[in-house]
Order: sequence, then C-alpha cells, then structure tokens
Amino acid sequence: MKRCADTWSNGFPKSLPAVSLSSTMLAAGRALRARLQTCRSAASDGMIKWIPHWHCGANRAEGRNEQSGMADRGEHSFRFRSGTDRLMHILFVHWFAPGQFENTSKYLVKNGHRCTLLCETAVGTTGGIKRLRYRLDGRPARGSHYCSLPFDEAVRHAIGVYKALKPQRHRLRPDLIVGHSGFGSTLFLPELFPDAPIINHFEYYCHSHQSALDFRPEWAPLERDLLRTRAKNAMVLLDLENCTAGYCPTRFSKALLPKAYRSKIRVLHDGIDTDFWQRRKAGDRRLGRFQFARETRIVTYVARGLESTRGFDIFLKVAKRIYEADPRVVFLVVGGERVYYGPDLRHIREKSFFKHAWNQGEYDLRRFRFLGHVSRQTVAEIFSLSDLHIYLTVPFVLSWSILEAMACECLVLGSDTAPVREVIQNKQNGLLQDFFDVEGLCRGALKVLKDPAGYREMGRAARKTILERFSLPIALPRITAFYEEVAR
Repeated sequence: MKRCADTWSNGFPKSLPAVSLSSTMLAAGRALRARLQTCRSAASDGMIKWIPHWHCGANRAEGRNEQSGMADRGEHSFRFRSGTDRLMHILFVHWFAPGQFENTSKYLVKNGHRCTLLCETAVGTTGGIKRLRYRLDGRPARGSHYCSLPFDEAVRHAIGVYKALKPQRHRLRPDLIVGHSGFGSTLFLPELFPDAPIINHFEYYCHSHQSALDFRPEWAPLERDLLRTRAKNAMVLLDLENCTAGYCPTRFSKALLPKAYRSKIRVLHDGIDTDFWQRRKAGDRRLGRFQFARETRIVTYVARGLESTRGFDIFLKVAKRIYEADPRVVFLVVGGERVYYGPDLRHIREKSFFKHAWNQGEYDLRRFRFLGHVSRQTVAEIFSLSDLHIYLTVPFVLSWSILEAMACECLVLGSDTAPVREVIQNKQNGLLQDFFDVEGLCRGALKVLKDPAGYREMGRAARKTILERFSLPIALPRITAFYEEVAR
C-alpha cells in the first residue's frame, strides 16, 4: 500500500479544486474519513500501522507535531509508518521463553511493534506479547548414535515449531523471524513464511580442542565426547547457512563461529536492566533471616548450577584459604546442584558436582550460606551486600550474573579467561587471576577484604562499563535498528 503521507499533507489533499471553501472542507472531510477507515483496515490486516501522534516518544517529549512542527495541543493527529519507518510484526522462537529475547520483545512492543513468541512453555498474552506453544515432535529414534542425538533433538524441535505454526501461517504473516540457534527452531520456517527474513541468535559454537570441553586437564574429555562435539554443531551450521543475518552476545561468541559466516553476524548483547540492577543503600546488613555484623566481610558467588564449568570446585578451595586467613568472612552462594553444562557427572561418582567438590576438602559449613535458586530481587540484595564477588568460568558463554554484579558496583575477582576479559580490565573495573591459581585468587581476595572501601571506586567503574556498553538504553535501540535493517 502507498504510504499515506505521499498523498496527504496535514490531513488534506495536496491540491484542491477551485470551489468554495465550505464545499472543499466538506469534501476533504469525507475523503479524510474514508482514508482513515482504509488505513485502519490495512493496519488490522498487518499492512501498515497507524498510531496517535502523542504515543510517539520523540513527539511526546518535545510536544510538537511531527509534520507541521506546530505545538501539540492535544488534537487527534496520526503518524503513518511504512517502509523503513514501518512497524513490524516479529515472530520470536525460543524453546525456553523468553530467554534472551525478554528485554528486546518488551522494548519492541513498547515502541508499537507487534511481537509473537513461540516456545515450549506458557501460552497467553503477557505485556502485550502473545505466546504460542509448540511441542517437541516424536521421540528419539531407537538405535540413534550417541553422536547424532543432539541433531536428532534439534530436528524434533524444528518439526514441532513447524507443526505449531502451519495452521496459523496466513494469520501470523510475520515481517521478521528471530530464533535461538542450536535447537533448530527456524530451520523449516521458510516453507511457511518465504518472504520473512530470518535472524538467528548464536551463543556458542562447540570446539573439541582448546575449548570449554578440554579446559579442565583433570577431566580429559572422553573420545566419544570429542567426536560428538564435532557433530553437535550440525544444526548451528544449518542456521548459519540459512539465516538472513545473525548476532552474538559477545565478541568471544562470534570468534568461535566459522570464518566463512562471521561477515553476516553482529555482536549485540540483549542488555542489562541497570535501573533494577543497582546497588541498594546500605542498611542493617540483613538478608532474610541472616543478620551480618558490620565487621563481617561478605564474599558472593552466583551461578545457575554449582558445576565445573563455572569453577565451583576452585571457588571452594579459594574460600577455604580465605576464611582460614580471615575469620570475619562469610560466603553467600547462589545456585542449584544440577549440572547444566558439561559432562561433570561422567567423571565423578557422586550424584551432583556440588557433593563431589564438597567431599574433596574439609570445609567449615558455618562459613557458607548455600541459598539455592533465589529471586532476582534477592540476588540484587546479595550483590548490594557483597564486599567481593568471585566469578569463575571456563571459555564458555558469559553469564548474565557477572554483568548484573558489575551493574551493582560489585568488586569482581574473575578468571582470566577470554569471555571475562571482554568485560573486565584488570585493576581498572575489576580483578583478573588465572582460573587454576588458587593461591593467587586467595591473595587477591584477601587484599580486597582487608580494605573493601579502598576498592569502591573500582566497583563504580564496573557499573560505568555496564552503563556504557550493556545498559538497555544502549543495547535495545541497537538491536531494534538491526532488526529493522534486516526486515527492510
């Protein structure tokens, strides 16, 4: 449909016949009503979007009419958007919604775009985002080879997505499809939506050597795991080949991808809500039922799972040396016993890596508060109490938690591994130490705990890093501009 502004200016035809003013205004009024009705119908069909001009952020802030430049006195004026300025319908596909698309989808809806989210979990409409559900298709084939199981599961996800969307192909008609690569979510969607560009989000590309798989020398990968890792990238490679464009959260993630595809990949993090993740004012140093004295030194550790990928066993060894040297220290530990990444359970006898690591030393339980999984609000309170935050990871996906800790002005002592070096500059906005250097990590921690106030400026520099590179006002407009560029 031709853009309305090409025909109309300030609500009237560009040229008027030489008739009386009254008849001209009547004719213009009838034509305007007809034109608006046409645009409403087109908008309801998803062809264009019409919105009251006072809903537009820039106009609302400046209080001016975009077309005329006149001050807005509350008249019903509308802005029609199409082409590069049009509002989009974005279809997000993520097996465990909303995942990395939470901030982005909320921002898009707030700015007038339409978002639909397809996932394996909840259905319904939340915050203006409609959720649809797909189900994993079929069951693993009997006799499937160990190396092909990840690809088999990814295809079952892709078929489930296809079957869920097929009955709605004519109703949805997305302008853009955005999926999370690795689970094959977008693989078959060109058959349903051939005109919709596809963007895939790439977090991690597996490597057999000099990678997370073989980073821990004490647990050499099994031969079958080395072989499986090479096959595990099959669906990611299909996504790289078939997508219109893609993006990674960090430069580290992009560098793992094959060189042949990097030119179509951007580095765009989904952002950190720095309004929420900020240091709370110091109060009575209480966390739930735990009360801490003013002289107590609080060290924090946060991970989804207490496992080898996030260096939990190293953390325990460091913690023991710290509390033996400084009896004022208590450790607040967030995370569950489940192993989310890596083959930990194939190398140990215990049922969890937490139990295995705990059994390796004689640790004083009185020094620890194991909190399990807690709410975001509680994590923010924990970060606000922290005198030192320890973050350890093998060369793997960078956790949200380190960025959230930095946003809360925590002094982070991190492992000197590639993903961490991307956000922490040693002795400027945090401290870095070799992942395996237990004594070095302990020495660094004790220096901070001796005088936490002396390191507060470094914590403030950490928040500055997040504000300048990862905050939502920085990250979300960049992602939106990328989406609009691809959908153009």
